[in-house]
Amino acid sequence: MTFKLTMIFQFQFGLLLCFFFSGVVVLGNVEKAIFLGPERTFIPTTPPTLEDLGLDVLTPGPHRHNWWLRTQLQSSFPTTSDEEPKGGTSTWLLLDNLVQGQRYEVRVCWPATQPTAFTLHTYDLQSVWDSPALITSLYNYTMSRQDLLPDDLITSSIPRSGGEREASVLLLQILSAADYFTHNETLMSTVPAVDVDIILDPFLLNVLPRSLLPTAGFIVFIAVIAYGLSRRVLAWIQRLSNATEDGQEKKQQ
Repeated sequence: MTFKLTMIFQFQFGLLLCFFFSGVVVLGNVEKAIFLGPERTFIPTTPPTLEDLGLDVLTPGPHRHNWWLRTQLQSSFPTTSDEEPKGGTSTWLLLDNLVQGQRYEVRVCWPATQPTAFTLHTYDLQSVWDSPALITSLYNYTMSRQDLLPDDLITSSIPRSGGEREASVLLLQILSAADYFTHNETLMSTVPAVDVDIILDPFLLNVLPRSLLPTAGFIVFIAVIAYGLSRRVLAWIQRLSNATEDGQEKKQQ
């Protein structure tokens, strides 16, 4: 009986500490898509080029600013138009310098105080060029950026390569649809922009996303600490229990 109670207490105590420490890292909502890096393809230099699109670019480089973007995405209530068949407002990004066959995860993280439904799609270049709906959506987004950005920043997101190249690239489409109802007429007529973090995360050995490695290490560290503490507490409880039982036996004698 004592052994069973010991194991149960040890397990519960360890879980309690793990949930307590790991729970503090949950900051908001997350939507993600997992995909493989496509085959390297020829990037044309004849206009319109990728540079002319003026898209934000994410690459799996070693520096955080290459694979992480903090920005605001325009959102709207779902529609049934041909341009947005699944509803919401389109945002397009370029995923560049991927590795063929490498597994990646792209995540959109946003605060829970801004209820939004995100849908993520990745397309190779040819699929976009061959689809009237996709190319129209990409064109409209490009034009909207040119209206908002200064002339010297329109094509600054993608550096000019100066020549032809081959690369593994994908276009990322993010559909943002407002996911709330309110009696506030202003919020129902004008959907505010959503604060988001967009993260391109390569998988280590195609198993674990790179950015989650510190989190996994932290959880393992906390689990080891919790296990050690639980053993010490249980040893103290066992000594106290044995002392109590010895005292009761002496009284009975």
